[in-house]
Amino acid sequence: MTREDAGRAANSGQGMLKTRPHPDYPPENGRYVRGNDYSPAAVAIVLNADEDKIPREIEALVRAGVEAGAALSGTVQTPNIGFEKIICNIVANPNIRYLILGGPESQGHLTGEALKALCANGVDEKKNIIGTYALNPFLFNLPNEFIERFRKQVTLIDLQFEADPAVIKKAVWACYQENPVEFRGNSLCDPGAYPEPPLNGKITRRITRSAVS
Repeated sequence: MTREDAGRAANSGQGMLKTRPHPDYPPENGRYVRGNDYSPAAVAIVLNADEDKIPREIEALVRAGVEAGAALSGTVQTPNIGFEKIICNIVANPNIRYLILGGPESQGHLTGEALKALCANGVDEKKNIIGTYALNPFLFNLPNEFIERFRKQVTLIDLQFEADPAVIKKAVWACYQENPVEFRGNSLCDPGAYPEPPLNGKITRRITRSAVS
């Protein structure tokens, strides 16, 4: 099934609004796999190793996300450029309504803690993520419009420290349901696309070393 076919299927007979992502979606490169553009879920697995030494268990969690039907599934290592790339890619696709966080913590970076703080608290006037002890949790390279749209568009599903790929798959499955289902204390279903057009943009400063998304 092509991505266009998936979109038509999502809109047929379910009363559920889906929309086309921006033509440049996903605008930012990173360590992720692109799946179904009309999926309501994206998966971010915290990476706590060097880029050339990614553990097999981390790779398995990423594969589980895309195999279950996530729009994007990949790793994130830093709570600055890494988050900025994730935000750019998600706001370019209004169909993504959930961000599933999995994997271990990254010592020093405290990436998982920072992502949870971003979703809960946002950023201050200096674009510092509020309520985290992570190193350099700044989103300097994004307009506030992108940050707030990301926070409004997605709900974070916290599966950090989860090592079982089957649980990641079950989370993605729950996000797809037409009627609410219970998952880890959350009531999940696909609410349809966020009711505003996609935002398109890239990180504003020149990046010489890719962090991830």
